[in-house]
Amino acid sequence: MISDRKLDCLGLYCPEPVFRTRWALDEMEPREVLEVIADDPATEGDIKRLVNRLGHELISLEVNEGEIKVLIRKR
Repeated sequence: MISDRKLDCLGLYCPEPVFRTRWALDEMEPREVLEVIADDPATEGDIKRLVNRLGHELISLEVNEGEIKVLIRKR
């Protein structure tokens, strides 16, 4: 899937990736897709909770060799 916006959070640690994800989503239009890449292990759970709390759609979440890639569709 092609994202409308990419957010690189590599090297950032909790709570920075989830804060930046929230800010990016706030700036986006409904139905746009945000791709987040991070390497802080806490990001996986934090992003899931954020997406659920805000009512957006978690399209995918992949963890590969310590790198987390998340696709979120804004509702």
